[in-house]
Amino acid sequence: MLNLLFPKVCQGCKMVLSKEENILCVSCRHKLPLASHHTTGSHGMKDIFYGRFKVEAATALIYFQKKGITQELLHNLKYRGKKEISYFFGKWLGNELADIEDYKSCDMVIPVPLHKQKLKKRGYNQVEGFGKEIANALEIPYRDDILIKVSKTGSQVFKQRFTRFNSEEIFTVQHADELVGKHILLVDDIVTTGATLENCALKLLKNPSTKLSIATIAVA
Repeated sequence: MLNLLFPKVCQGCKMVLSKEENILCVSCRHKLPLASHHTTGSHGMKDIFYGRFKVEAATALIYFQKKGITQELLHNLKYRGKKEISYFFGKWLGNELADIEDYKSCDMVIPVPLHKQKLKKRGYNQVEGFGKEIANALEIPYRDDILIKVSKTGSQVFKQRFTRFNSEEIFTVQHADELVGKHILLVDDIVTTGATLENCALKLLKNPSTKLSIATIAVA
């Protein structure tokens, strides 16, 4: 009865979903511009961070395209309260990473955090579900108590790298002793210039025995 009154709709095209469909209809899912660096062998994601910090492995599930299905999905996730999209992509990517050696060695998943004021306003971190589902698939802890954002910034999407890196976007690390000798999988929703992930990575990699890999929903 609930589905009749409030039918589930595709988060890409807004068409009513069938019983077998979840988040996306079959048509929209097939239209997604897959990046899947972890299956294609592409170093595209890893190359973004070349010369900036050491990355063991890096992948994104899809390519971000303006005025397309990927923009609609990420806007629904970040600005329209559709946090189930995060879990959808996390389960998808997590199931694939669980079969890949580079990611089997990860010891914990750490999300890029939101500032506490933005978290309170939005009500959730848009990357939480993504990270939790990947952690479940890899059978490792999801730790959102280690990397903390201590300054408030506006949206970072599509800002120039220089502006972004020099913004007051400051992160701090708690429980640093728990990172010694660990392989961290740092997760975020989208990577553009990579400045936010770089800021986070430099904090997490202060101990030379710590390793770091990256996974995002999308890459622009």
